[in-house]
Amino acid sequence: MTFTRRAALQLSAGAALSASLPRAVWASTQLGQMQIQTLSDGHLQLPSDFIFGPVPAPMRATITEDFDLPSEFLAPPCNITLLRHGERIVLFDAGAGAGFQPSAGALGDSLDAIGLSPEDVTDIVFTHAHPDHLWGVLDDFDEPLFFNAQHHIGRAEFDYWMDPNTLGSIGAERQSFAVGAKRRLEVIADQFSFVEDGQEILPGIAAMSSFGHTPGHLAYELRAGSEALLVAGDAIGNHHIAFAAPMAVTGSDQDGPLAAQSRAQLLDRLAHEQMRLIGFHLPGGGMGRVEKSGDAYRFVPESAG
Repeated sequence: MTFTRRAALQLSAGAALSASLPRAVWASTQLGQMQIQTLSDGHLQLPSDFIFGPVPAPMRATITEDFDLPSEFLAPPCNITLLRHGERIVLFDAGAGAGFQPSAGALGDSLDAIGLSPEDVTDIVFTHAHPDHLWGVLDDFDEPLFFNAQHHIGRAEFDYWMDPNTLGSIGAERQSFAVGAKRRLEVIADQFSFVEDGQEILPGIAAMSSFGHTPGHLAYELRAGSEALLVAGDAIGNHHIAFAAPMAVTGSDQDGPLAAQSRAQLLDRLAHEQMRLIGFHLPGGGMGRVEKSGDAYRFVPESAG
């Protein structure tokens, strides 16, 4: 299904579920000297086919029933991770801003609720450059919003969105993603440092390749001694099919088979090591753990604060 801003607005108008979702909740934890919170950027309005389009009908019906999902649209939350460590205030992704969907773009309000403003942020670390993760980097005047921050992004991810060939190859339903990403990346290009797989980009923060959702998607492992937490971005993009059928190809991933492989590897490690997880679109503030059951998994959220 083609996913456009017009379609999103039409879905928003009739979506009763959206009114029940919180716009300014967060979960909190401590990892050594790292203080970690997840802040709400609101939520998205997605046609169900955007995720379930390629999924076989019997599997889709089972998961929709098991997880009590709406049949026509989904409203996943958007959780942005905030890290305070020493003098650094780090955001993982920048949210959607005002230009994507009216139900998203609440990061400014969430920052204000905890006494921070964009100029306080020292670092923005991007998992990838889809609209709900990148488009919040500019203010209403198309100037950098986080003007004091160093911006960190995977080299492969940056190169993909800056490549003029991407617009013609990404598919009609995502062409607006490509146009919007390139425009924003160009504005903030001189604020970037480029990240490679395995690199420790800041003390206690290491990049981890998780390609598939986008060509250069990165997750980030936060570690203090023997304790660790994974900021997964959209490598684990929902609490239902991603856990119940991790090898299923879903429509939200640009390379479905590669994304499934990345997802399965991450879930196996998270369950085996009992490492905490933050997922951008997971419920309860996005923070929790993974439990394995046969060939499937289950997300166990921690309490939202």
